[in-house]
Amino acid sequence: MRLNSKQIVLYTGGKFLVEPIDASEIMTGVTWDSRTVKQGDLYVALPGERVDGHQFVEEAMKAGARGVLVTESPASAACIYARELGIPIIEVPNTFHAIEDLARAWRDFIGGKVVAVTGSTGKTTTKNLVRDVCASRFATVATVANQNNELGVPNTILAADPDTQVVIVEMGMRGLGQIRHLCSIARPDWGVVTNVGDCHMELLGSRENIVRAKGELFDELPPGSGKAFANFDDESSEAMVDGARLAEKGIEVVRYGFGAGEAEGARVWPEDVTLDAEGRAVFQLCERGFAKDAPREATLFDMEADARRAACHLSIRGEHNVANACAAAGVGIALGIPVEDVARALSESISETGRLETMVARDGFTVVNDAYNANPDSMRAALKMLSSMGVSGSRIAVLGDMGELGDVEVSCHEGIGEFAAALYDDKLLDELICVGELARHVHDAAQEGGMPPEALAHVTGIAGALELLEGRLAAGDVVLVKASRFMNLDRLVKGLVS
Repeated sequence: MRLNSKQIVLYTGGKFLVEPIDASEIMTGVTWDSRTVKQGDLYVALPGERVDGHQFVEEAMKAGARGVLVTESPASAACIYARELGIPIIEVPNTFHAIEDLARAWRDFIGGKVVAVTGSTGKTTTKNLVRDVCASRFATVATVANQNNELGVPNTILAADPDTQVVIVEMGMRGLGQIRHLCSIARPDWGVVTNVGDCHMELLGSRENIVRAKGELFDELPPGSGKAFANFDDESSEAMVDGARLAEKGIEVVRYGFGAGEAEGARVWPEDVTLDAEGRAVFQLCERGFAKDAPREATLFDMEADARRAACHLSIRGEHNVANACAAAGVGIALGIPVEDVARALSESISETGRLETMVARDGFTVVNDAYNANPDSMRAALKMLSSMGVSGSRIAVLGDMGELGDVEVSCHEGIGEFAAALYDDKLLDELICVGELARHVHDAAQEGGMPPEALAHVTGIAGALELLEGRLAAGDVVLVKASRFMNLDRLVKGLVS
């Protein structure tokens, strides 16, 4: 962002409580946390139930903020300090809405491509892969961590400069209309949907509603110039494509995934997929049908003649991440990056904390930390990844409750138990520890599926899981820890590796 105080007043509908000495002074960033203020930032005072940002206005200015947005006049000492330094204090009706308004206005100054990423699972990992592919060639800004809501999306837009070439925006969803609203801020040129799962069932009530909610991203792409990146392996993908009337709007669909080689048009798919001893995928990355690669006079048949391939060895774990890598590859290839360079960037991309992050404890055993979040699809994928890892000791899964599943929460947890029992029967899982109230259903289903008592346990909390594992783990063992975020199983990970 590069806006002066007059522009900020114009775009937010605000008014000066304290006039600036120099109304042309540019502010170069936005923050609502006084602890993270950088020189030249606009500090936005957000009200909260426990902490009110208006209490930290003076602190933010002393840290380097060159402007302040408020909904009420701050303390007199802060106003005096602002007048002494000529720092504008701008009053707006709602500071939350003001951040969105600034992002909507700033979006007009961004000349680069804005790419939005959403999905029931894998959206943060896919966003990171898209970021790393694009950053290998272009000036790129992307959503930090999973800041994908009404604050995170505008913050990503405001973090871009006019010369930023690619902006990647992750979009979360809590209900119908949510993604449409976020699109009104970011106005994406291209959109990626990773998949549609059951993780929002409690919020939306049916899979059909989840499809509608995720499909809002495709609905909001610009006619004639937009691109939709659709997971060919997801049964809901074509419903979203058809529902958004993409063909009618002249929006190109790029299909990706394991089966996408059989699709029409531009597509990206993997061949010869194997997993190494660490559960990382090795494959041939293939692409075909991208019109940009064809001579101007080429026919569609000419473009279909040969696929281009490049060897790819992911650094992140899990076969499920192959599809996410193909999605990122599709974006990169559509931007003109050669498939060989795309494969190289994908191979160098690493996972974030809490997402299949591998740690080695002092006693020599390995902990795979996937405690950031969970739903049935990602839980199965993590178990499959664990089962693929080459180990000299035991494979142990510590699984906690999954949230937001509504009326299907019992059956979803039971399904994970059945899946774990099948892995045990195939000698791909040695022990299962279930943590939490809902995880009791995982335990019971695994028991009914044939897992014996010596390989199976249920505890109510983290302390019980640590007690079970204490002194039992040895070099060569691998422990997977996964649950929804509210279970705080990251504390279990810390307990195991500290």
